[in-house]
Amino acid sequence: MFATFFHELKAAGVPVTLREYLTLMEAMEKDVASRRVENFYYLSRAALIKDERNLDKFDRVFGHVFKGLDLVQDALTAEIPVEWLKKLAEKYLTEEERKQIEALGGLDKLLETLRQRLAEQKGRHQGGKKWIGTAGTSPFGAYGYNPEGVRIGQDKNRNFRALKVWDKREFKDLAGDVELGTRNIKVALRRLRKFARTGAPDELDLDGTIKGTAHKGYLDILMRPERHNTIKVLLFLDVGGSMDWHVKATEELFSAARSEFKHLVHLYFHNCLYEKVWKQNARRWTETTPTWDVLHTYPHDYKVIFVGDASMSPYEIVAPGGSVEHFNEEAGQVWMARLAATYPSCVWLNPVPEREWDTTASIRLMRQILGGRMYPLTIEALDAAMRELGR
Repeated sequence: MFATFFHELKAAGVPVTLREYLTLMEAMEKDVASRRVENFYYLSRAALIKDERNLDKFDRVFGHVFKGLDLVQDALTAEIPVEWLKKLAEKYLTEEERKQIEALGGLDKLLETLRQRLAEQKGRHQGGKKWIGTAGTSPFGAYGYNPEGVRIGQDKNRNFRALKVWDKREFKDLAGDVELGTRNIKVALRRLRKFARTGAPDELDLDGTIKGTAHKGYLDILMRPERHNTIKVLLFLDVGGSMDWHVKATEELFSAARSEFKHLVHLYFHNCLYEKVWKQNARRWTETTPTWDVLHTYPHDYKVIFVGDASMSPYEIVAPGGSVEHFNEEAGQVWMARLAATYPSCVWLNPVPEREWDTTASIRLMRQILGGRMYPLTIEALDAAMRELGR
């Protein structure tokens, strides 16, 4: 079986060598993996894989060769988490059943109906299609389904349909010191570079010194300012909600940007740009920066990069009050248009695969607002985005 695993890896294009295979066999003879499939997986991955780009191929081959080897007794003795039991009442519907459930007819109608329900309802409800509760098809509550509703008392997204979220959600800042996987991103970001010599003359100008000495007949040491990348970048990072699925890729991009751009300002937002942004997610309710201040503080020569999945209700972009977390007096598209007018060099990087964009109305809408300057978060597309910003 181990020999088959080795040959399957070779056939899949993973550059494994006989020396690495023998190292793995030596570790198995010494019982390093303790005869557990999970331990063997990490042991073999450490011994055979030298480049993280091959991890996906390794996982697919491993799953194919060693399918069904999990210990049966582990499955029989495992405890069912309490959280799973609590969510047995969640509402799961077929696609046909979902199509039969009608929305109330817009954001204003939804909020007005919610006010009426709050005034009328006296107790807890589960199931059903009218009251605020759980596991039903009502527009209000948790762990149910409705094409347009207000999510109340649910810890995470399930169907990505809520127009409002009636909970205080806490988001974490993105790590800015991630190293794994950032090498290729750094190479792509280097497309956006413009060097100039600024500051104090503290670097030896060798060519100038040679020419000056030859011309004057005595040693003439010349100094010059150090050469720096003068590109200035405003980085807007979408955080929380559906972006939790893309934290790793976003952190890698953020880390690469911090190392490549000396003049980098990063700000957080949620889903769409509105009248305020923030620097620290832990203080996003108390320490925010008005978007107007951003537009008036940083000049128009800054390059703007948005990073987000643009996956939301279209109301969050086109309607006043459409934000899921607060009442925005002006629509998100108004603020996006202001920013695009202030900073001609502006792109949006989307971690959602490009083949899925047409299935989400908000992605199509945001792409249209930015004049098509939305790019998937791949190395090739990142390279194209940097070329666009460098024009």
